[in-house]
Amino acid sequence: MRFPWLAAHEVNRYARPLAGLERPVRVAHLSDLHIGYYVDAKIIAHWVEATMAQKPDLVVISGDLTDTHRAEWIRPAVAELAGLEAPLGAWAVWGNHDYRLRRYKSRDLSDLQGWLEQAGVRVLNNAGVQLRDDLYLAGVDDLWHGQPDVSQALKDHREGAVLLVCHNPDYFFEVPAKVGLTLVGHTHGGQIILPILGPVSTSSKYGKRFAEGWFEDPVKGFVSRGLGVSTVPIRFRAKAEIVIHELHPG
Repeated sequence: MRFPWLAAHEVNRYARPLAGLERPVRVAHLSDLHIGYYVDAKIIAHWVEATMAQKPDLVVISGDLTDTHRAEWIRPAVAELAGLEAPLGAWAVWGNHDYRLRRYKSRDLSDLQGWLEQAGVRVLNNAGVQLRDDLYLAGVDDLWHGQPDVSQALKDHREGAVLLVCHNPDYFFEVPAKVGLTLVGHTHGGQIILPILGPVSTSSKYGKRFAEGWFEDPVKGFVSRGLGVSTVPIRFRAKAEIVIHELHPG
């Protein structure tokens, strides 16, 4: 573990209704792992263990799983995600940093997707799956470097609540009303929050508006501060988090 302090995190729990649910579901929301030079396999194993201690029904990862094009750093860390065992599975979407892997020999994300699938994590890229008769999970591509298409992701929805996972909160404005809750990351909660000034950067064109937490406008959504770091191995007043959503019939 090169940067042991980066393993530190908090577990935050929220209970919310989700229209269309007929019985509760516990969702572990991870985001922005940023596997690379700073975040290695040992840190990922620590986060996986902490997640499994919460006994989730479902695990979702809202993008930026990686932060490098170097396969020798990515593969052993991704392998640790095999520990994310949940009755409804472990699912992920792409973030902008994942597209850095295009510098690798494959020139696309097929290698990363293959490594994730070997670990039991399935990617929802403009796709959806009916997890239960009362719960549909959808995921869209990254807003910056991909081609997100929420209509395509929702085309197989027939009944029940709709939970959408995407990376960037700026996509909130494209989410249709039939989606009951949208889970995102990307901002790191600012990663470094200065007194008075607030977040140094959220990488959002809306500035601090979607820095972290719950939102009702323009859609019902939650922005996670995520777990990893980008650019510098420091978080200040923006603690890494594993989020547990206790969703119940609304």
